[in-house]
Amino acid sequence: MIVNAQRELLLCHVTGHGHWDLPKGGIASDERPIDAALRETREETGLLFAPADLTELGRYAYSERKELHLFAVRMERFDVARLSCDSHFDERWTGKRLPEMDAYGWFGFERAGALCAPKLARLLRDVIALEDVLGRLTCDAELVLAPVPPVPPVLPTTPTARPLLASVTALAA
Repeated sequence: MIVNAQRELLLCHVTGHGHWDLPKGGIASDERPIDAALRETREETGLLFAPADLTELGRYAYSERKELHLFAVRMERFDVARLSCDSHFDERWTGKRLPEMDAYGWFGFERAGALCAPKLARLLRDVIALEDVLGRLTCDAELVLAPVPPVPPVLPTTPTARPLLASVTALAA
């Protein structure tokens, strides 16, 4: 959980869905929960934290078979346009490669739960007191972003583009 002194929670919009989420994900068998939290946050937002930046909140029942091991950090409010998702999936209908998260926002504590899927909304509304979490965090973590890898250029493959490429080649000859 990433919060700020203005009583806001950073949420990520889940691509192709109507809800927002925390940066979170599975823990590999050889991974400590804090390492998984750091990795998932980097993959889904581009934010880099040191383990010492995080405050452990504990484990929470999420569903019948899942628990969330949550950590929190306080940061100064920053422009979320600087965030990016490096974790992708293949869209079911088109096969197009899409980022897991496609938007980011700071949302007031009172509103955050209403934007999330029901399981997380219940956790934020009924179990975790965001005000208490903010009170436990005594200093702001520094804003550090992972380098964004360059995107290779995509050559046009539409039928109208092929003659243009052929004519460019012919002019060069």
